[in-house]
Amino acid sequence: MLTRTSGTTPAGIQDPEQAARWVRGMFGRIAPRYDLLNNLLSLNIDRHWRAAAVRRLETVLASPDAHVLDVACGTGELMLALAARGRAQVFGSDFCHPMLVAARDKAAARVKRTPLFEADALKLPVADASLDLATIAFGFRNLADYEQGLRELRRILKPGGVLAILEFSTPPNALLASVYGFYSRAILPTVGGWISGSRDAYSYLPESVRKFPSANELAERMRAAGFTNVRFHRMTAGIVALHLGERP
Repeated sequence: MLTRTSGTTPAGIQDPEQAARWVRGMFGRIAPRYDLLNNLLSLNIDRHWRAAAVRRLETVLASPDAHVLDVACGTGELMLALAARGRAQVFGSDFCHPMLVAARDKAAARVKRTPLFEADALKLPVADASLDLATIAFGFRNLADYEQGLRELRRILKPGGVLAILEFSTPPNALLASVYGFYSRAILPTVGGWISGSRDAYSYLPESVRKFPSANELAERMRAAGFTNVRFHRMTAGIVALHLGERP
């Protein structure tokens, strides 16, 4: 049973506004090498995770009348994959300006236009019930308030609109969870900190995964926020999960 509002909690920070500022600054520092490190530290499996998510959303993406927003789009990897797969109009938003600059540079090299705008995922400048699909990949756990994030994502969706959350999770297998935990605590901060120059960022990121709700609990939170037909699909033995839900 859910009893509290929660969000990301960087070490030493409890206030949601301070947490949001810290996360924005952290991503700004690592933006130049973010894609390199994602590919390296995931052994390039991150591309598979995004591709698998896009395949499950093809029905929505196939419509030329559909409007799609990739929230917390970062450097635009999922946003561009969504735009390339179908005929829908895809937009991207993020509250970290250096990340948006990287996404803009990538988008400029593509034929299909993908507009971008800077915005906090908890206060999106988007009209009520205006989108057919909202996605957020590896960004939801960084929100300062998960419940507010879900309410905001529900607000911008049309009735019948789909929310897709692609996020790290804790593997259900205890042995794999232990191995994954060791990698996250011992290897990821060292390698990520060395390449990015920001060890605190790559200490925070695995810790944010450890504190994040389990796949079952996130599904419960989505239902509590008013989403229906909530389901999730585990990938790579549960290291990542894709959650889907609909606005009734």
